[in-house]
Amino acid sequence: MSRLTGTVSRGIRCPIIKQGDDLKKIVSDSVINAAEAEHFELHDRDVVALTESVVARAQGNYCMVDDIATDISNKLGGNEIGVIFPITSRNRFSVLLSGIARGSKKIYLMLSYPSDEVGNAFLTYDDLDAKGINPFTDVLSEEKYIELFGEPVHEFTGVNYVKYYRELIEHENCECEIIFANQARTILNYTNNVLTCDIHTRFRSKKILKELGANVYGLDDIMTASINGSGYNEKYGLLGSNKATDEKVKLFPRDAQDLVEAIQHEMLKRTGKHMEVMVYGDGAFKDPQGKIWELADPVVSPFFTSGLKGTPNEVKIKYLADNDYKDLSGEQLKEAIKESIKQKDSNLVGKMVSEGTTPRQLTDLIGSLCDLTSGSGDKGTPVVLVQGYFDNYTNE
Repeated sequence: MSRLTGTVSRGIRCPIIKQGDDLKKIVSDSVINAAEAEHFELHDRDVVALTESVVARAQGNYCMVDDIATDISNKLGGNEIGVIFPITSRNRFSVLLSGIARGSKKIYLMLSYPSDEVGNAFLTYDDLDAKGINPFTDVLSEEKYIELFGEPVHEFTGVNYVKYYRELIEHENCECEIIFANQARTILNYTNNVLTCDIHTRFRSKKILKELGANVYGLDDIMTASINGSGYNEKYGLLGSNKATDEKVKLFPRDAQDLVEAIQHEMLKRTGKHMEVMVYGDGAFKDPQGKIWELADPVVSPFFTSGLKGTPNEVKIKYLADNDYKDLSGEQLKEAIKESIKQKDSNLVGKMVSEGTTPRQLTDLIGSLCDLTSGSGDKGTPVVLVQGYFDNYTNE
């Protein structure tokens, strides 16, 4: 009988991961036990993916608000600083903001509008149009913002992030002035000491400000080395961090290439199958209702085995059916398309037959699938097994 399924993504339940746990053993045990309990087979090129969160937790890669405050004060002088383009998130940024404020005397907080970088919106473009506001040029004070728009809250969380962020800053005995603007250079009208908090546009923001003579750092420059024995991330700093407690954040994992390769070797030794292994964080996909791009980590996958490098090389079945084989149907059409897939070029870049296939890195695609599968709540599946991803219509 012909195979009737394609790609399958399974969340794998695991023990609760704590600092010092042996992830190689836990992950391999969990996948193998799940396969035995649920009666499914493991195959070559299956993908075993584990969340960045459990990797960082096992590493004990945490830092405290006081550590952040120390690093901020050391690098930006401990007086007035401009904090620009943060995302509006209790999980992602609130504890960081407390640390930034604790290491400063005054913060000029510059928020992008109508939404933050990852799509969290407190206004809409329709709101701006109704008030005659041009987000590309207009700079709003907090008072003008409230006069025009009131005090809107986030659609899903119900939080007024402007008020929330002000309260966090002032709770640290730090003075606060809030500005709404979308040009990085605007902050230089207030201060020359700047912390850029954007994620994927950070290089451009820092470049613009440095060229204008600013003393500028990004979140990726804070906590790049240990402070008083803390965790750190030498490449991403505070980017990719999450709230652990009101005084503690879990940083993005570091030094996990050896881990993914060790898991790959362990699975080969125990199952005879050569699998791929990756660490994944936020996927990249947009919520059509809330307009939120999920991608709040600096990359989808910071560590992965070599078989996950590159992009898909796929033909578009509907293109073949509508063009090359438009006069065929039934079994003849099926066999013709299978033969085209078998004979496809090793590099389809620029070829019409691949038009409409997703031009993204494999790790971004698979990581996004894993993020949707594992979720971020109480599913208890920090490991995801993806099967059949590298198969196509010809595989039986």
